[in-house]
Parts: sequence; C-alpha cells; structure tokens
Amino acid sequence: MNRRNVAYISRYNPRSKYPLVDNKLKTKLLAEKFHLATPCLRGVIEYQYEIAAFQETADRLDGFAIKPAKGAGGKGILVVTHRRDGQFVKSSGRSVDIRHIRHHLSNILAGLYSLAGTPDVAIIEDLIRSDEMFAALSFAGVPDIRIIVFRGYPVMAMLRLSTSASDGKANLHKGAVGVGLDIASGRSLHAVQYARRITHHPDTNTPLDTIAVPDWRDLLILAARSFEMTGLGYIGADLVVDRDRGPMLLELNARPGLSIQIANGAGLLPRLQTIEKLDRDLSPPAEERVAFAMQVFGSDNP
Repeated sequence: MNRRNVAYISRYNPRSKYPLVDNKLKTKLLAEKFHLATPCLRGVIEYQYEIAAFQETADRLDGFAIKPAKGAGGKGILVVTHRRDGQFVKSSGRSVDIRHIRHHLSNILAGLYSLAGTPDVAIIEDLIRSDEMFAALSFAGVPDIRIIVFRGYPVMAMLRLSTSASDGKANLHKGAVGVGLDIASGRSLHAVQYARRITHHPDTNTPLDTIAVPDWRDLLILAARSFEMTGLGYIGADLVVDRDRGPMLLELNARPGLSIQIANGAGLLPRLQTIEKLDRDLSPPAEERVAFAMQVFGSDNP
C-alpha cells in the first residue's frame, strides 16, 4: 500500500485534480461534458429547507438512488427500488418511510458521510436497472465493475456483487463478493468474500466461474476515457451495465484500494510496470489503449 501511495498515487495524480473525483456531482457534470454515459441526475439538495419538498421529487420516480456528493466507500448511499403500501423499499428489501429518508438527507447535508466530515450535498439519480445477465448473480443490489486505469490503460478489473451481509451494496469491505475478471474477455477468473476464495454466491448459490460480462470492450473504453476526462494517471473507475442504456460510469476514485488483487489472485505491480515502460510522449486514443491492454493483460498473459 505504501508503494502504491508513493510510486503511483502521489506521482501520477496531481492534487489539484482530486476535487474532480472526490465530489460525485462534479464527476457527473464533467462526464456529461465528455459525453460519457452516467445515471440521469434527477435533483440536487443543497440546503436543509429543500428536504421538505423531496416528496414531490420521489413521487415522479419509480425508483431512485440518493448519494452524498463527497461520500466514499459506499457510505450514505440509499437505493429505493419501488414503493409498497406508502413505504419506500430499499434494494435490501427493507421498507422505510419518508421521515427516514428526510432524516437521511439531513445527515448527508450535515456531512455525516463526507470524506472530511464537511457539509455536503445530496444527489438524486435514476435507479439503475440491472442487465438480465446479472439478475441471478447479486443479492438485491446492482453489480458494478471496478477497473483500475493507469495512464489511460485498463490494467485490472473485478465484478462486485452485493450480498445480504453487505445490505445490497457492492462494497467488498461490507461483505460483497469480488470476482476477478479477465481483461481480454470479461470472463470470471477467481472470486472472494472477506478475502477468502469462494466458488458460489453466498446468498443465491449461483456459480461464479461461468460469468461473462456483456459489452466488455465498451466498458473498458469507457473506463479508459476517464484518463482524458480527469487528468489523473492512477484511478479506479466504477461502472455498471444498465439493461436499457448499457455501460455507464458510476463514479471515479483517485485512491482505489488493493483488494482487486485478491479478487484476481494476481498482483498489480507487474502490469503497472509494463505501462511505465511505454513511451509517455505517445498518447494513443482510448480504443488503442484498450486493445493493447486486452492483448497484454489477458489471462493467457498475466
């Protein structure tokens, strides 16, 4: 971790660029400018007095996600999939009322979930409808794909599957399943939960060794383009495949964790060193960078 921090994050990520990814609202607006698909923004709540009117926004949506703009590690994200008997049903299946949601919004604005505990804003987004291929793979929540991008090249990827232990969220430290993915094909290589190897999803009992992520090349290109968008050389791109809109960017992380190595059963360093040997004066387009990564970092060439 120290080597990652000094040799890669500090060296390749200018501090001036951090606000572009540490604030999800800024990331979303920047992605729109670069024509990268993201979940539709339905509202932003900046002040406590605006919370009272949230019911009007909720009534217009079948489902939605509430996120703190400055949150990290999945903290403060509330996903509502539908309504039942006047209650809001979360992705975990639990029902909450409007008072619970208003209280949650108030906590977000107060900075309860922000990186530095500073005042925050709440983002309201469209609900992501998972691709059919993922329906049996994840418990309640929508699976996402984390791709590490170094100098614009996707170097390692994993699929994150929510579980009952993770309360429908796709965060590995909360108990989600991490499935290492072959960069060349998007097929599963290795799966873990709590850093222990598993072969089946703990809730659905679905085998994890036959997964093939759809739209794989498009996902890699979307992740690779985050390099031009942010100017950050070492980044974690979190993506989803929506059943209607296809690949979309969820958020970016300038300090991605190292658990992706455990999910893949392989180390990042040799891949990072391969990219460091390339001519830094050359700047091929994202499609060419992806083609290089697929050829060099596929499971046949770990």
